[in-house]
Amino acid sequence: MKVTKLLCIILVFFIILPAFSREDTAWKKYPADWDSLRARPYPQWFSDVKLGIFIHWGVYSVPAYGSKESYGEWFLRGLQVGDTLRHGFQNRVYGDDFHYREYAPLFRAELFNPREWANLFKRAGAGYVILVSKHHDGYCLWPSKQAPGWNSVDVGPKRDLVGDLSKAVREAGLKMGLYYSLTEWNNPLHRWYTDPNENIGPYVENHMIPQFKDLIGTYKPSLIFSDGEWFNKADEFHAAELISWYYNLVGPEAIINNRWGGGSDIGFLTPEYSAGISVTDRPWAECRGIGRSFGLNRNEPLDNYMSPKELIHFFIKAVANGGGITLNVGPKADGQIPLLQQERLLQLGEWLEINGEAIYGSSAWQKTGEERTYTLERVDPEISFNWVRNTPGQPISEDNFRATWSGFIQPDHSTEYQFSAWADEGIRVWVDGKLLIDQSFEEENGDEEGVAKNQDGAAPDSKIHLKKGKKYPIKIKYFEKRVEAGAKLFWESKKHEKEIVPQKNLFTAETLTNGDGLSGKYSSQGQYVCYTVNNDALYAIALEWPETALELNLPGLSPDAEITLLGRDGKLKWQYDQGKLKIDVSDITYNQMPGHTAWTFKISNSGLLP
Repeated sequence: MKVTKLLCIILVFFIILPAFSREDTAWKKYPADWDSLRARPYPQWFSDVKLGIFIHWGVYSVPAYGSKESYGEWFLRGLQVGDTLRHGFQNRVYGDDFHYREYAPLFRAELFNPREWANLFKRAGAGYVILVSKHHDGYCLWPSKQAPGWNSVDVGPKRDLVGDLSKAVREAGLKMGLYYSLTEWNNPLHRWYTDPNENIGPYVENHMIPQFKDLIGTYKPSLIFSDGEWFNKADEFHAAELISWYYNLVGPEAIINNRWGGGSDIGFLTPEYSAGISVTDRPWAECRGIGRSFGLNRNEPLDNYMSPKELIHFFIKAVANGGGITLNVGPKADGQIPLLQQERLLQLGEWLEINGEAIYGSSAWQKTGEERTYTLERVDPEISFNWVRNTPGQPISEDNFRATWSGFIQPDHSTEYQFSAWADEGIRVWVDGKLLIDQSFEEENGDEEGVAKNQDGAAPDSKIHLKKGKKYPIKIKYFEKRVEAGAKLFWESKKHEKEIVPQKNLFTAETLTNGDGLSGKYSSQGQYVCYTVNNDALYAIALEWPETALELNLPGLSPDAEITLLGRDGKLKWQYDQGKLKIDVSDITYNQMPGHTAWTFKISNSGLLP
């Protein structure tokens, strides 16, 4: 009997061993060299789910404060550089002798319920979650051996937040990911942004690598989002070795992002607070908050938050262009996700319940959508904007927009004025017909005013003599490309110091007696219909209700084509008129519309797909 049992055990061992060997061999065919790592296929699950949830939560969630456009999680860095707004807030609320580390005991997470979070994210329609395990301030949300006294088990909540949320997220059927900052602002081995970048070696060897392996080896996330890499080369972080180790540890479902240091050129792309990117040869997901900060910023106005319609449209455009979004929430220090953020997630989830078949598992079509020019007209009191990575106002895009301001400027003194400007990307200013500022400006060929790329921000002569009380015509043209955006107009003279040209000196009309600002007109290209492909069907997602008929610039459909509206029973009539496909929606009343933000038309048997 004992011999028989022994033979069975040996037989089972030899049956199982090849399976382990095959699996181990498959994983280890990606050694720590960049060519092998870049050749590794990206897991399909990431491209299929389209939507993930980002969570920025930590010690910075206690003050949760910054300028209206700033990132709340950068509170410590604001203190380090002498930001008067953050310093003033901290001194007023917590006292003049208060230090950043004293926020940790106040980060209690007493209302944190990981199952409630996971359920909320699932109802939002997300497929993965990324928790910030450690941001640039070095505070860890797990019991890091490398950060004693500066982690969520030793001080603050007194619990393993990474472990608790990972368990709940996986039980909900979602993929778990972890954000990890490769660098820290205040680590004694290397103070990022303060110490020379080339001196990062001891920090990497003695702190970052062992901490990274402790985190990833313990929780084995399906996704790693690294960050804080932009001053150093990937080899300085030993990035290839860490990525190879991670792939071999977790296996085929593992995926990384693209922030590993100069020269890495690997991972899914992570545009941040942009208008998104077009289809690429690797996966991408726009990362942004529902507002304009990742970590909670209690100083943000309501206008900073995306409306349900804006959020849903943004998401649709990202998917149509071959990507997705990683949508951030910034919980409060007590562990509650702000109710407005919860509401936006649920509103997105409600739309996905009806329209999900056009999103999940879909791919971009040869044509991403139908475009038109959108404009926004308003009166701006002053030219003093720092939009950072945001739109100046709906329906204008976050990137690739332009603005023109016009009106009159009236000086307080009869003297020579010096004009100057700050802009990202370019700005031109004319006063009384004279070009005074011509800064880094590029326009398409054919612009009647030519192309200029002056980096100094001024024309050959940016001074002009003006008379007190006289109104002079002024025109300003601004051009934005990608990422950062902003424009400011200054003047100065012997009579007063440099300042933003104030509202009282700007007029929309020559007849006005009180300054009201300048007339502004913004414009950008934008999609009003987005296309996706899934399960042998073409989907046209309309971002505006077409009233009587949806017109699409599509080639001739097959006679067997059928068109339906997701969320509504029955086929729709269609025909071609003057080369355009017209889908008849005249019989659909307001109450019959499946939602009121975006509508998906499914075109089956179209004859347009391979």
